[in-house]
Amino acid sequence: MVLIHNKDRRGISNLEKVALVTGSSSGIGFETSVLLARNGFHTYSTVRNLEKSQALINVAKKDGLPLQVIELDVSSDKSVRDGVNSVLDENKRIDVIVNNAGYALVGAFEDLSMDEIKAQFETNFFGAIRVIQAVLPTMRDHKNGRIVNLSSMGGRIAIPLDSAYHGTKFALEGLSESLQYGVEPFGIKIILIEPGTIKSNFFNNLKMASKAQRPDSPYTQMMQKLNAGFSFILENAPPPVEVARVILKAVTSEHPELRYPIGDDATALLKAKRTMSDAEFGNLMKKQFLSQ
Repeated sequence: MVLIHNKDRRGISNLEKVALVTGSSSGIGFETSVLLARNGFHTYSTVRNLEKSQALINVAKKDGLPLQVIELDVSSDKSVRDGVNSVLDENKRIDVIVNNAGYALVGAFEDLSMDEIKAQFETNFFGAIRVIQAVLPTMRDHKNGRIVNLSSMGGRIAIPLDSAYHGTKFALEGLSESLQYGVEPFGIKIILIEPGTIKSNFFNNLKMASKAQRPDSPYTQMMQKLNAGFSFILENAPPPVEVARVILKAVTSEHPELRYPIGDDATALLKAKRTMSDAEFGNLMKKQFLSQ
């Protein structure tokens, strides 16, 4: 188990810090919440549906962790405002936020409805924006904070038939890169976490576009090849706790990096993207994901 009880440059130890993690009912959010709490952060794990939080509550009770579960839907202005205010009412500060809530909408672009695309952006992109805007004033007042945005290797490279998801992650990358300049003078650091394929519930929670599920979709064969390609990659994917460990390292670092790629696939594909021409990289992606 990783234990880090260091102090930042203002002398505040982890034991005095407050963290808020969105999308915590399973996967990366679950593991990050538990690991932060084990390392002394007073952690607020947020879930959209409290009925799915029992496993998290059980771990917190069993191990006596400083972890509380609260209801928060990142796609709702009111829910985010109420959730953040409840944490501030109790603690007067939030030192770390981990914007983890998100899902992937899969399907060829032609098969995506406008409502499905809007819902994807509401959660993956605007959800992070809502939380950041709600928390920034208190971080600025305390001149300290870590804002962790769960991006993906898919925030810098795109795989086939996942255009809406990649749109949200590319947008989050650009937002974060620009935001860092404005908040750095107030002691706030922006951190992008960029996992590759992770063996978690993320893939169980994929949303398939309605039209993409129809047998008469012109992209059916391509979707089948994509699914086969992912099944192969998932076999050797690391567990979500590996991502949680990187997040812990980043938020406890005095000088964190802006970007943290995670996983052999992320490292290899990002390197290929840097060194190959667009045509060469495109052929690599088609071979990897559409040739099964």
